[in-house]
Amino acid sequence: MPSRRRLMVAGAAVLAAGQAGPAWSAAPPSAFVTVKDGRLSLGGKPYRFAGANLWYGAWLGSPGRSGDRARLARELDRLKAAGVTNLRILGAGEQSPAKVAIDPTFRGPGDDYDQDLLEGLDYVLAEMGKRGMRAVIYVNNFWDWSGGMPAYLRWTKNGEWFQQGDPAHPWPAFADYSARFYGDADAQLLFRAYVRSLVGRTSTVTGRPYRDEPTIMAWQLANEPRPGGSDEFGVPNLPTYYRWIAETSGLIKQLDPNHLVTTGSEGDMGCLQREACVVEAHKPASIDYLTLHVWPNNWGWIDPKDQAKTYAAGEARCRDYVTRHIAIARSLRKPLVIEEFGLVRDDRAFTPGGATTYRDRFYRTIYGLVLADMEAGGPLAGTNFWAWNGEGRAQHADAWFKMGDKSYVGDPPQEEQGLYGVFDADASTLAIVRDHAKAVAALPMR
Repeated sequence: MPSRRRLMVAGAAVLAAGQAGPAWSAAPPSAFVTVKDGRLSLGGKPYRFAGANLWYGAWLGSPGRSGDRARLARELDRLKAAGVTNLRILGAGEQSPAKVAIDPTFRGPGDDYDQDLLEGLDYVLAEMGKRGMRAVIYVNNFWDWSGGMPAYLRWTKNGEWFQQGDPAHPWPAFADYSARFYGDADAQLLFRAYVRSLVGRTSTVTGRPYRDEPTIMAWQLANEPRPGGSDEFGVPNLPTYYRWIAETSGLIKQLDPNHLVTTGSEGDMGCLQREACVVEAHKPASIDYLTLHVWPNNWGWIDPKDQAKTYAAGEARCRDYVTRHIAIARSLRKPLVIEEFGLVRDDRAFTPGGATTYRDRFYRTIYGLVLADMEAGGPLAGTNFWAWNGEGRAQHADAWFKMGDKSYVGDPPQEEQGLYGVFDADASTLAIVRDHAKAVAALPMR
């Protein structure tokens, strides 16, 4: 682990790099996305968007071994051409021995944070800003493909560490284990130290403090934070879960009063299937809007091996799921974003440009629900489809990620590369995204 002197030297170098960037000037309050009358607002007008997930943005933007800035520019240009104006990106990652975990990561158990990835985050934000895009940055992960909450528990020696999918620990053991994180005081000290460093960061590219960066729309507490997997663990853990949301979002607001904060929740499917849990989790004033994820294959609503027979009933459940959460958002007078949704391509194939009959139908369904609510003046503000693969491709015949792979795609290492992600060759799906983006942009600004 680096000495304190080395860390001070590295910090001075980063500060110098930031000072060498363009002259920084504070952005006016109208440059930030806010909440007004239960809807997202920008410059006094409704802020609506068609977006995507690009978790690996900082990895491509890095000057280190994971970086490919030329590819990053191409991907951002492709997304902009499709009408995508909002990207959900990962701003954290913890070293983990899990076979499915990414490497490099932003941090280990010490305070020697990876400067290459942090500079990569600076870079992707600057490039997004040039293209008029907004970013949602999540700072933890319930799942172990980026290390996440289980990595913190491993560092604090909180129980037996194991990776997701370990047959010796069948579901819901992993979810119950990961959810110990909220009540682990030592893990919270490590996590909050990183949050303070990240949210309080000054960009080495623009010289602008993150708190004053209009490209950032929101900070997000984690990807899919759950109170647990079983009622036996999760229900008693609910007060701790709620407290963690309130305290962490409050900390971020203290550090950065300019930006929105949200949870990263899936909705009630990630909250012990209790709507009351969703309501309570999003009550704090420091939580500005609700999030929703829609995963009919993962939840058993549409069989990925027989989508033809199971699609219609599954789509009906998805419609109901979205509708119920719109009602929750209305009751809280807060906006709602569907920030993850996806469906496997036909025959559960991974080939770029392969048939996407049911995926395309699913995208049209989600986009139709969103547009209708926007037209009615409802709380839905936007979407981020999961996820953008772009020109990335699986590097192995079995389509699984292996440590050291650099051809990042939107499907994280815990999934086959191409399972849900949208490739640059997926013409029909991209046409649907473009059409939706045009429809959203054409809505009256009232």
